[in-house]
Amino acid sequence: MAERVTGWFSRAERTVAPAAQASLRSDRFRLEREGEWRRLEDIVSRMEKGRLRRVSDEDLLALPALYRNAASSLAIAREMSLDVATLDYLEALVQRAWFQVYGPRASLLIWFRRFLGGGWGASVRAMKMDIAIALVTMVAGVLVGWLLVRSNPDWYYALVPTQFADARVPGASRKTLEATIFGNQGQSGLAMFSAFLFSNNAQVSILAFALGFAFGLPTLMLLVQNTATLGAMLWLYDGQGLLFDFSGWIAVHGTTELYAILLAGAAGVHIGRAMAFPGEQSVLTAAAAAGRRSAQVMAGVVLMLIVAAMLEAFARQLVDDTFGRLAIGAAMLVFWTGYLFFWRRDRHVGEAA
Repeated sequence: MAERVTGWFSRAERTVAPAAQASLRSDRFRLEREGEWRRLEDIVSRMEKGRLRRVSDEDLLALPALYRNAASSLAIAREMSLDVATLDYLEALVQRAWFQVYGPRASLLIWFRRFLGGGWGASVRAMKMDIAIALVTMVAGVLVGWLLVRSNPDWYYALVPTQFADARVPGASRKTLEATIFGNQGQSGLAMFSAFLFSNNAQVSILAFALGFAFGLPTLMLLVQNTATLGAMLWLYDGQGLLFDFSGWIAVHGTTELYAILLAGAAGVHIGRAMAFPGEQSVLTAAAAAGRRSAQVMAGVVLMLIVAAMLEAFARQLVDDTFGRLAIGAAMLVFWTGYLFFWRRDRHVGEAA
């Protein structure tokens, strides 16, 4: 009789064992770590309520480690398939802690004010070598475009898209070329060409930055290709003695657009150079730091392209003489250079960058 009872209890234990073991495993897992979770939750709750002064230095120093432990606990809990309540609690806690450890510290308005108050300029100044490399590359691209079409005018059609060349082709008379830059800004052909310049430069800026991960080489090639188009057109107008007038036509918005391309190219080169020459840091660490700085520069590039579009849409339409256009272009060039390289209102931001 005793053997029968013992056998019955053994079968019952085997039946309930999996569920009981899973529950026991979940309880043990939670009890071993719950103290750290509660401490992390308390710190995060006070920070979310804006009570940072009530958080001790000890808790602030422990916050990153507590966050990492909670994230590790969440990963283990998912692997062990613990109870839903524990998983939901950990997921919410880790998400809240992430925003306190890695999330933005200021609102968009505060960030934008700091950005314009020195953050953008500080990031640009940190890329002086990369800007110099991009500038030399762009000048070389203009020379390459000029020399190619001078040696063989057929190169012009390869460098300048035919759908936007309209009357601007080798062999065009001075009167024809002059008519494209004076007095007819409202014509559809010129508007189309202007739209092409803006969209092309915006695409080039984005690509120049995005291709920086390949050690910056595609970025430099893209800069050469883009500025070679400008070199080809400069040659075309120079052939009819209109180089000065064409430069004024381009300068109104070109000094801002080309400046934006220069900074975008420098941002791409900056990332590529950080990956190729990380120094004492790991490649990922160096690339991450360069990426953050470059992203801030690219935010400014977008702003510059918007300003260039407004200049192209209004200033060039209203000003129809070369000296006036050159004055606008020169003023914008001086403004951007002074603002980015010499004006340092927010010294704290500049030093931090």
